[in-house]
Amino acid sequence: MNFSSASNPGVPLQPDWFESVSVNRSAAERRAATLTARRAVKKEFQAAWLIRAIQCMDLTTLSGDDTAGRVRRLCAKARRPVRADLLAALGLADMRLTTGAVCVYPAMVGHAVQALAGSGIPVASVATGFPAGLVPRAQRLAEIRYALDEGASEIDIVITREYVLTQNWPALYDEIAEMRAACGQAHMKTILATGELNTLSNVYRASMVAMQAGSDFIKTSTGKEAVNATLPVSLTMARAIRDYGAHTGMRVGFKPAGGLKSAKDALNWLVLIKEELGHDWLAPGLFRIGASSLLGDIERQLEHFVTGHYSAAARHALA
Repeated sequence: MNFSSASNPGVPLQPDWFESVSVNRSAAERRAATLTARRAVKKEFQAAWLIRAIQCMDLTTLSGDDTAGRVRRLCAKARRPVRADLLAALGLADMRLTTGAVCVYPAMVGHAVQALAGSGIPVASVATGFPAGLVPRAQRLAEIRYALDEGASEIDIVITREYVLTQNWPALYDEIAEMRAACGQAHMKTILATGELNTLSNVYRASMVAMQAGSDFIKTSTGKEAVNATLPVSLTMARAIRDYGAHTGMRVGFKPAGGLKSAKDALNWLVLIKEELGHDWLAPGLFRIGASSLLGDIERQLEHFVTGHYSAAARHALA
């Protein structure tokens, strides 16, 4: 089962699509707050939305102490993210439920590919000097090629934030386009590290350049910044995706990552995407949630729906 959507071929750099855009932070914050306040999902509908969140999850481990054993356990959880008894109680015993992908460092890709063999679950690899990206270009491109040689089918790249902060759009475009070429047939997610871009206007402009350069997904954060995914940032990126689609007819995916820890977080982002981009984006080919601890809380909420009781978080280990 491959959840990837069609590739975005990109377009030549078009600064007139974004240079005059200015995002009002207060308005973005009000819109984001309104969306989540007036869209309550309860009971069986909430359970269904949480199952969809699992299907859209990039189950992730990006720690300095990652081991082959940890990656294998993570992959086992990706294959069976919810206990069989809970799925049966939800009437989903015959459903082949998996996460959308497993995301690891390049050195761990081989272990993940081996552990997921035959499952159809893609392996995503961070690359290009993750998380800061401040290594020579040749080394960053070599990291993409290494991850692909190890079997990754999705690559999450990082950008040079300086290009955004100095408004050097040609340099940003060329960097991302070169990485897009290095990815070949693999799907490329471009991490903007939005917490380090200072303004929502910069987030919008960087999003547009990334899509023009051929990104298949745009992603909020590495998870290593002081501020990671937020709803106003995600709203801004969703609007950029919508505008890019209006210009080109292409659909680009979106991935929030970093700081999404609770089932409520997952529901908030699903609501935002449905309201801003439409139902088609509520699928793994166009929406992913980068997460590690989130899955445990979702499983806990599903057990509460089934039994009426909350269990200890420790009952739902990640792997």
